[in-house]
Amino acid sequence: MLCRLVVVVLVAAGALGCEAGGSREKGVEAARQQPKAADEPAQAKKSYGAPISSATDENLADVLGDPERFSGKTLVVSGHVRRACTRMGCWMELAAGTDPKTPACRVTFHGHGFFVPTDSAGAEARVEGRLQIVEVSAAHAAHLEEEGARVADKSDDGSAREVHLVASGVELFRRGG
Repeated sequence: MLCRLVVVVLVAAGALGCEAGGSREKGVEAARQQPKAADEPAQAKKSYGAPISSATDENLADVLGDPERFSGKTLVVSGHVRRACTRMGCWMELAAGTDPKTPACRVTFHGHGFFVPTDSAGAEARVEGRLQIVEVSAAHAAHLEEEGARVADKSDDGSAREVHLVASGVELFRRGG
């Protein structure tokens, strides 16, 4: 009887664990099910989240130069993935160019419904999402840095103001396929 009780508790805990952390699994599964266009090479582009709309791309450097103008708007931008979360792929830093001094923004994924590969740094990306200007607490900044982020322009207390793009869809490209 005790053995059955232990099994039931373990199964229930496993189910709860899957439910609590299921976002990543759902996101990975959704990414696997993304349709590929017939005219694309199989390895040229990987899509995550929702397909990107046919909206005109905004220039990322222009957006980062005047983020207040774009705050709250849904945009499509392209850039260089400077860094990505090394633990789960739950964020990436998208820069207007490959120079380390080029301005960048943090890309997160709507509702944690999908993630990108943890080795996405170095790829080129096209992203559709809503631009937000957020205050990052000192604790969250430290957490991001533990995952490989660089939080720029931190205040004396360790907090920072960042431009975030909450993505509904991401396309990643690697040079040379």
